[in-house]
Amino acid sequence: MNKFLESVKAYFAREKIKATVNASPKKKTAPLFSMSVRFSVKDQMLFAKRLSFLIKSNVPILESLHILKEQSKGGGAQRVYERLITDISSGQYLHVSMKRFGNTFGHFALNIIKVGELSGILSQNLIYLANELEKRYELKRRITGALVYPIVITLATLGITGLLTVFIFPKIMPIFASLAVELPFTTKMLLAMSTFLQKHGILTFFVLAACWFALAMIIRASEKVRFVFDYAFLKMPIVGTIMAAYNMSNFNRTLGLLLKSGLKITDALLIVAETTENLVYRKEYLALAKSAERGEQISKTLSKRAPFFPAMTTHMIAIGEKTGSLSDTLLYLSDMYEAELNDLTKNLSSILEPILMLVMGLVVGFVAVSVIAPIYEITQSLQR
Repeated sequence: MNKFLESVKAYFAREKIKATVNASPKKKTAPLFSMSVRFSVKDQMLFAKRLSFLIKSNVPILESLHILKEQSKGGGAQRVYERLITDISSGQYLHVSMKRFGNTFGHFALNIIKVGELSGILSQNLIYLANELEKRYELKRRITGALVYPIVITLATLGITGLLTVFIFPKIMPIFASLAVELPFTTKMLLAMSTFLQKHGILTFFVLAACWFALAMIIRASEKVRFVFDYAFLKMPIVGTIMAAYNMSNFNRTLGLLLKSGLKITDALLIVAETTENLVYRKEYLALAKSAERGEQISKTLSKRAPFFPAMTTHMIAIGEKTGSLSDTLLYLSDMYEAELNDLTKNLSSILEPILMLVMGLVVGFVAVSVIAPIYEITQSLQR
């Protein structure tokens, strides 16, 4: 933040600001491919925080964008800011210009900024936006961090097993083959796996990689297939609980912030649906929006969708609707689910560790038995 403040001071110290501002309407339009630039959640958060700080400090929005442009890294981000500056110089609203970059900023950010501009509370709404993006970033980072340990252990187990099967075990096999000993079933299985991987290991790797890539493309292209996968993940024992808590936290916080910003419940629910990655929950949010459009209370609709919305959420929202404090209730629920998710991710390693140890023990035990059993058979035949 100190570097940022220093850059702001340096920026205002240069006299070329006025010339840049006056010349900005004559700038060339940014190329179309800049509209496909994507900002990470962290970049969006910094954009909202810094723009809010500048506007709150009575810096005109055009000059604020010039400052942010100087702070940005990468040609794509520079072109985005150039286009925003050009549009603002010609008298457009910020949210109207940002619509050109829907993939860059997202529907949630666009609507928060739109409400802020039209109601004269842009700085306040940018703070809301920055806080929301920061919490989303932290949630994703926490979940990713919790999954690192299980992934590393799994890869290490598979790597060691593959090394033993492909390189070590084949060097021992000639000794067994030279002796007239009937090999155990586990050894025959390991021998067949070793022979297959030696002959077709590289081909198998590329086939599996191609299948994985094709599946990823199908999921990305087909909403029906992606819906099935999203539903399946929600039904998984541990992963499903984490995903449900994550979606509930995002749902309550996003809806609460949108309502607090002055949006109608129907519009807010549609925005929540647009910004939700899980297609199962997106379908539920769209159903909520339709029921709200008919004048129904969302708590009644939620009560009919118990598998996806816990009873606590339904009851608390019903209280919020009755007392007229729905936005505050939703933000309270988001904090509750975030704390629950925090506990789940902290305990994830301790939950998965016994399962991983069991799987590792079975794999290593299978390899050990496959190697030791023939040796035992050989010693028995020699004693005879």
